[in-house]
Order: sequence, then structure tokens, then C-alpha cells
Amino acid sequence: MGQQSLIYSFVARGTVILAEYTEFSGNFTSIASQCLQKLPATNNKFTYNCDGHSFNYLVDEGFIFCVVAIESIGRRVPIAFLERVKEDFNKRYGGGKAETAVANSLNKDFGSKLKEHMQYCIDNAEDVSKLAKVKAQVTEVKGVMIENIDKVLDNVEKVDVLVDKSETLRSQAQDFRAQGTTMRRKMWLQNMKIKLIVLGIIVALILIIILTIADDVAVFHAPGIGKPDETRQVRPSEGEFHPL
Repeated sequence: MGQQSLIYSFVARGTVILAEYTEFSGNFTSIASQCLQKLPATNNKFTYNCDGHSFNYLVDEGFIFCVVAIESIGRRVPIAFLERVKEDFNKRYGGGKAETAVANSLNKDFGSKLKEHMQYCIDNAEDVSKLAKVKAQVTEVKGVMIENIDKVLDNVEKVDVLVDKSETLRSQAQDFRAQGTTMRRKMWLQNMKIKLIVLGIIVALILIIILTIADDVAVFHAPGIGKPDETRQVRPSEGEFHPL
């Protein structure tokens, strides 16, 4: 792979280019700058293809790392280059000078570093590509694992909801059973009251009947009451006149 596979690189804060490097001339610098103006601010990797070149961007916390490459080398080497540049840049300037640096003010310090990283990736393109492939696979596996963990957590939340609902239903069932037991006791007491009242009425009626019969029997057996009248028969005496 020739040296021209990576032809231009820069580091920017927002739309302000802080450091850049190239050994070639052409309109690729203006195209890269135009793409920078329209680049989304979200952390991500972007690639645009134009006139046989790929314009590769890595956005990280407001800083943009760019490399223009020959389209035929693919995407792995340019992205691996951007990862190396980002790591080196953050070690040197993270949270410090880069936050307030003006346009092209880091060219002296970091321009040469861009050249070194470009040369390394050109000279070791095969190893860099393999390493980038492995990293991409790790990232993919990590993404799948995170997605699976999210699904598991989502299922756990659903299970928790079901457990809460079952607890609520069990509590409601216990309340219903308690209310049912209370209602049965209340109905039993009401039935017992009714039975006792009916029993009392029956007993009272029986007593009244018994007392009435007893009074009638007592009256029937009283002296001079209830005995038949005695009829006295007089026999005629001897010597009395008897009509013929």
C-alpha cells in the first residue's frame, strides 16, 4: 500500500481546526472542511465518499478527528488511524489546552504527531486492519451483550411488575376471604337469632296451651261441679190410699 492511501488529517474543536497535516495539494482539504460544517454533533463515526476518496470522521465529546483516504483501502485502516489519533490527543490535551486553543494553534505540537500516526498506519496497514477488525467484533459483541442485558433487565422489570400484581391479587384475595368469613359469621348469628326467636315463640305457645288445659281440668274437678243430680224415689207406705 502506497503512502498516498492516507493523504490528509486534522483535529478540530467544533468547526475550528486546531491541527492538520498533509503532504499533498488538492480540493480534498476544502471538501473535508465543508463536511465538517455539516457534521452531526453526536458521538459517532461517519464516512463520506467523493471522487474516489473517503472522508472519515470520529466525533468525541465536541472534538472531531478527520482523515481523508483513498477509497480503495476501505474503512478499517482510516478508522483505526482516527482511534490512535484520538487516544494520543486526549492524553496530551484532554481537559486542558485544547479547550481554549485557537485555529491552527496546535499545528506545531500535534501536526508532526498526525504525520507519525499516518506513516505507522500506512507501514502496518495489514496489522492495523486486523486489529481494527478485532476491535469491531469486540464492539459488536459488546453491543449485543448490552442489548441482551437490557432485555434481561426489561424482563426483570416485567417480572417485578407481575410479582407486584400477584402480591396485590393475593392481598385482595386474603381481604376477600376475611370479609367472607366475617359475613358468614354475621349470617350465622342472624340465623341463630331467628331460630332462637322462633323457638321462644313455640315454647311460649306450648306453655300457653299447657296452662290453659291445666286450668280447664282444675275447674272440672272442683266440688259440686260436674256431678249428676240425685233423684229421690218415694215408695208408697202401707195403709195409704191407692186409687183403683
